[in-house]
Amino acid sequence: MPQLIKSLSKGLKVYRFIADYGKPILAVTLCEKLDIDKSTMSRLLKTLKDEDFISYLENSNEIIANDISNKTNQSTKIELLIKKTKVLLEDISIITNECAYLGVFDDYKVSYINQIDLSNRELKTRNNIGVQTNLHTSALGKSILAFGNYDLEKIKFNQYTNNTITNINKLKKDIEQVRIKGYSIDNKEYQDGMCCVAVPLFNKENILIGAVGISGNSIRLESKRLHEIGETISDLVSNYIINY
Repeated sequence: MPQLIKSLSKGLKVYRFIADYGKPILAVTLCEKLDIDKSTMSRLLKTLKDEDFISYLENSNEIIANDISNKTNQSTKIELLIKKTKVLLEDISIITNECAYLGVFDDYKVSYINQIDLSNRELKTRNNIGVQTNLHTSALGKSILAFGNYDLEKIKFNQYTNNTITNINKLKKDIEQVRIKGYSIDNKEYQDGMCCVAVPLFNKENILIGAVGISGNSIRLESKRLHEIGETISDLVSNYIINY
């Protein structure tokens, strides 16, 4: 059997054992159970981790198998969500004359999974699809935090501008205002010269699935305009039923 095939066979054998074990397992236990030497096991585990088949539990050497089918399902769900919200983003962009975004919670970050810019400006917004930002610095993130059930203690309060929220108490006050108003604002909190407005997005069962909003130049989007857009987007989203 060619060496590459042998390695692949061993790697799959290790992955199947980890997946079937039913609880976290140490590399030394794998060596004992599968009769594989430490150096070979180390190479196999590195490859499995690099290819996202396995993970190590936080602050430990314990190994778990990643759910590959779940990752595939998650990708399919994201594609479906993008499809279901395309018209909504188009309407937001047209009505506000700004670039519209769709973001979702992703391991205490916001992932921008779609954007549509139908504004009449010659200079369009750069492509941010796939970009991740911090929850506390973005309007999308604050809308998600305000209407989701997340542990604020897990947020790392990195500072990017003079306006960035840098502590949990200030964030709590900010998201309480989001709950009252129904929309969130990023006032140059992540990038100087840029402002954003966002609202939470719920499906037909009233389950939070993400947030939608706009961003633009802070000179154009002064305070009064930001609040006007927040109310406009809130009204617009309330008329949509997202079958997702």
